[in-house]
Amino acid sequence: MQADPNGPFPYELLRRFPDVEAPNLYAWDATDRLLAERGIAEAAARGLSGAHIAVIGDAYGAIALRLAAAGLTEVRVHEDLATGRVAFARNAEELGLAGLQRQGELDAELLRDVGLVLLQLPRGLAELEEIADAVARWAAPDVVLVAGGRVKHMTLAMNGVLGGRFRAVRAELAVQKSRLLIAEGPLPVPERSPFPVCATHDDVGLTLCAHGAAFAGEKLDVGTRFLLGFVERMPVGDAVDLGCGTGALAAAYALAHPSAKVVATDRSAAATRSALATMAANGLGERVVVEHDDAASSRADASADVVLLNPPFHLGASVHAGAALRLIEAAARILRPGGELWTVYNTHLDYRRHLQAAVGRTSVEGSSRKFRVTRSVRRRSRP
Repeated sequence: MQADPNGPFPYELLRRFPDVEAPNLYAWDATDRLLAERGIAEAAARGLSGAHIAVIGDAYGAIALRLAAAGLTEVRVHEDLATGRVAFARNAEELGLAGLQRQGELDAELLRDVGLVLLQLPRGLAELEEIADAVARWAAPDVVLVAGGRVKHMTLAMNGVLGGRFRAVRAELAVQKSRLLIAEGPLPVPERSPFPVCATHDDVGLTLCAHGAAFAGEKLDVGTRFLLGFVERMPVGDAVDLGCGTGALAAAYALAHPSAKVVATDRSAAATRSALATMAANGLGERVVVEHDDAASSRADASADVVLLNPPFHLGASVHAGAALRLIEAAARILRPGGELWTVYNTHLDYRRHLQAAVGRTSVEGSSRKFRVTRSVRRRSRP
């Protein structure tokens, strides 16, 4: 079904696929609609073409596709997740709006000469800080940043972050439990971007670097820290850090096993950019390959001897095991027979049963009050 330019936009046709789909997970919300309608109105009032509009955080295309249906084409779009980018393309094709947007990374090319930025507010302040810095740094001097979010997830600290890069920030009245923040007048920025941020963790012999959207930032999250204690017990071979985040596990494995070939992969562009910086900071830039990919989809079947995994148990604001189970299935696919999956997860989660079913014989290698580390050996044939 194609979007009717003279009718209401068919938001209900948007899908999350290939991202996890469930009754409590949605491909759009009231904030998307609020941002899109404001964008159309702002473009008309200021005489802006779509080529001078950027949309950031458009998870599945609701904002940019609504703009395209209104005739605003060539809009620049940045979505962090690889799954979101695929879903965007599928939704655009379904609505007859394919090829009318320009996908890009969070960089100068995305924002150069842009006069209007529409932003789905991220949950993390560091991510918002990096976006605000990028807009103030690279967009047009008269740029207006329109940032929207669900009221229950918004804090006054967000106003403060935007105020660090713009002269004027104001909040508008809430509409359908969503609210817009308007930032205007970009302030002078430091010569160098404050991201990535790096920190040295002497206790584990690693320097971690993080862009704003990376989970745990430059800190070492406690689950990963626990799994690091088992790296030297892992076999040496072709290794994949699946859902690598800032790359701590890949870096530690590469340092512990100098002869190994190591790949770090994550569906988040911010994570893979962070991992690249982490590898460079640890002298591993030539040894570890970093890939922006969904669940190692570009990796061949039976191509890895070792997979390291610290799976998420949240999807956005929702607690959902879907992402973790997809990664476990991916590990089973890419492991060679006899290969090993080393996983760390919260002790209250029932992942061992899934690991046993998807991969093979699974043993508990270590436990703490909060976490469990398991070793799963890939069976010779799929169940």
